[in-house]
Amino acid sequence: MQDQRDPIPLHSHAADDLRFIRSTLERATAFTSISGWGEVVVGFTAIGAAAFTWRLADPDRWLAAWLFEALIAAGLSVGAAAIKAQRLGVALFGVAGQRFALAFAAPAVVGAVLTVAMVRSGQHVLLPGTWLLTYGAAVASGGAFSVRPVPLLGAVCIACGIGALASPVAWSAAWLAGGFGLAHVAFGLWIARRHGG
Repeated sequence: MQDQRDPIPLHSHAADDLRFIRSTLERATAFTSISGWGEVVVGFTAIGAAAFTWRLADPDRWLAAWLFEALIAAGLSVGAAAIKAQRLGVALFGVAGQRFALAFAAPAVVGAVLTVAMVRSGQHVLLPGTWLLTYGAAVASGGAFSVRPVPLLGAVCIACGIGALASPVAWSAAWLAGGFGLAHVAFGLWIARRHGG
């Protein structure tokens, strides 16, 4: 007995094939929306925060200044990434962006929880190393879905965190300026020059 169903039009096959190809490419591409120029600005704000907090004796004021810097840095990073994504014509939170965000989130949450625990127990001296380690882990993890400079930035921040925990407390500002400041400037310039701005 002959099949009486109508044949599927060719354009329907082509549309399905294009959807499959687009989906495959989205899964395979790196998250390229990180703005190198945005990270350069973030680096300079961190250097400014390190200079401002270097001589602060009050741990609560020191903490408040660095938390304010973290908010500024997050806003600058996300805002600059959104501008770059729009310029490149890609979705900021497409498949690659979602993977980056999910991989970044777990170490970032761990860092936030450890911050609360250390502040409550009066262990402010451990915060610089802890922040650099957990932020470095977040960037390295998210960077697995991004361009090469991103996970390397994470590795540099981890190294700075180890240095901060292994060296005298007086050096903490230098480690923070190095990891959150100079490293962001250097890797931001690399991203800007080699990966579209």
